[in-house]
Amino acid sequence: MKSLRRTALVLLAAIYLAGLSAAWLAPAGYANQFRESAGAPPSRAFLLGTDDLGRDSFSRLLYGSRLSLTLAPAAALLATLIAALVGITAGYAGGWIEICLMRVTDLFLSIPWLFLLLIVRAFLPLNVRPLESVAITFCLLGLLGWAGPARVLRSATHELKTEDYMVQARARGCRPLRLMLKHLLPNLEPIAAAQFWISVPIFILSEANLGFLGLGVAEPLPSWGNLLGGLQSMDAQSGPWRLAPLALLIVVMTCFHLVVPEENLSK
Repeated sequence: MKSLRRTALVLLAAIYLAGLSAAWLAPAGYANQFRESAGAPPSRAFLLGTDDLGRDSFSRLLYGSRLSLTLAPAAALLATLIAALVGITAGYAGGWIEICLMRVTDLFLSIPWLFLLLIVRAFLPLNVRPLESVAITFCLLGLLGWAGPARVLRSATHELKTEDYMVQARARGCRPLRLMLKHLLPNLEPIAAAQFWISVPIFILSEANLGFLGLGVAEPLPSWGNLLGGLQSMDAQSGPWRLAPLALLIVVMTCFHLVVPEENLSK
């Protein structure tokens, strides 16, 4: 099992490095159009063929992988920071502060946050510039995906508050701020790290769902979402190479499933 997880980690790293090296590995820019070769099959010039607008599919897959695998962790980091602020504050302070914060958290959890994300994104203008659409999409993911991790961190904080070393430190007159910084936060760090890594594949899939519906990253910037959205125009005569974005997404999700939960939760 360890070798399988190691293989999955190496594969994830290879895919991400390939995305980071898109400027050198891609045979063309992600927006370059070869109109005379629109919808072309794979060839020496176009390893995965071209899309309906004549853009090189392999190049767009590399650039899309770079964008999704860079910004999904950024959104997960934002969500984890908000979750840590809310969850640790609620668990450590208790009383009415905990009640208020948990009511807000329950409100976010009562609605499937992917649908909430769709609602919020649908109210925003559709004709935004590509870079603005990237910022909007992944900021929304981070701002709306914190509630679940917040409850986990709040429960962990509750448990740690009653541990013997915390009780002894409090009995010896340790100040609340020092108690939190020196004794509580270091023990919560592995749990927060696990929530971060678990959130990354969730946000990748969420962006893919948004892009498939046309509410994610705007063209011509590629992401796994709008690359999958291009599959809606597939027909029975389309070649299997057009499924490359879907196949890569499945591989990445499988690798995260093998690598992230067990290794991070065991720290």
